[in-house]
Amino acid sequence: MTRAWLGLLALSLTSALLTLLDSPRIAAAGVLALALVKARLILVQYLDLAHSPRWLRGFTMVLTIFSVLIFGLYLI
Repeated sequence: MTRAWLGLLALSLTSALLTLLDSPRIAAAGVLALALVKARLILVQYLDLAHSPRWLRGFTMVLTIFSVLIFGLYLI
């Protein structure tokens, strides 16, 4: 559990560092990608979906589609 928390902390710091980039599109894509990784980490570690691969795949697919949709709307 501690490793998951430290991983989330590192991903949050990386997201904050991405905001310093000059290209807002790259920063937005990076922040969204890191948010997806953080969501997956929470699903696996805190909600214990590692033992339910179908549910984990389903949630991951929905989150990925949602992230791509958000980024697409950002680009418009």
